[in-house]
Amino acid sequence: MRKLFALWALAFFASIPQFSAGQSSADRLDLYFSDWHNASAHTVRGALEVRDIFTKGNPQAPTQKGAVLRFINSYSYASLASGASTKPMRLDAQQEIYFVVSGHGIATAAGHSDDLSPNIAILVPAGLEFTMKNTGAEPLTMYMINEPVPSGFRPNASIVVKDENKIPITSSDGHWAHIVKTLFVTDDGLGTLQSVLTVTIDPLTMGKPHLVDHDDIEEVWSALDGTSLAFVGNQLRKQTPGMAFYHIPDNKTPHTNINQNEESQVRFLYFARYHPHETRK
Repeated sequence: MRKLFALWALAFFASIPQFSAGQSSADRLDLYFSDWHNASAHTVRGALEVRDIFTKGNPQAPTQKGAVLRFINSYSYASLASGASTKPMRLDAQQEIYFVVSGHGIATAAGHSDDLSPNIAILVPAGLEFTMKNTGAEPLTMYMINEPVPSGFRPNASIVVKDENKIPITSSDGHWAHIVKTLFVTDDGLGTLQSVLTVTIDPLTMGKPHLVDHDDIEEVWSALDGTSLAFVGNQLRKQTPGMAFYHIPDNKTPHTNINQNEESQVRFLYFARYHPHETRK
């Protein structure tokens, strides 16, 4: 059943002219997928172990796997060992968004501490000194997005905290089947990005394959829970937790995700910069 569903979807959309034009070679597509499990770890801020997912590069013609970011500085997976703390850090002309995957800890800035636990997201603004500490017995693991802020940008005065567990569903029918919870938008203090969300897809459903009509976009889909099929151009890729896909901004390669599972949902961390936007002053 699952295999037939996926093959039907691939064959159907490949037969539509506007989608069949976006065919890509397997080698080229592989450059836009990255899994933190396959990355080497490096330590920053004294104790934070970081594995790169996507790094700066040319999204139109990447020279190495994962080197595709045009607008965002980096996208990584970070881990803090039990009892460990980061050194105090002040982000200069940049800010960071964290999404907690596992473990427990605290983020402290300006004398105030916020609890960190699974599905908590925090936005750390530019210019604010902060630390993070693992207060639990297991590693504190997080996805970490680092974005630049434009000249003249007015950052938040404190860390912004969102609990995805308590956020209501924003929409449930976007692109046919996307169940969306909004974490951060520009009004929350994003500088370059315009949207950070979680997107869930129900069993045996799929998002609508779609193109973007401009190349001024940066869009990432990162698998949090469940194994799905990433539909890109004329090919399918199994997308397991920890694996991320960067939307190819060439105006001709359609993409979506298919949940081929019969009983379980799949969930993604999604973030995007859609187009130039006014700087918050």
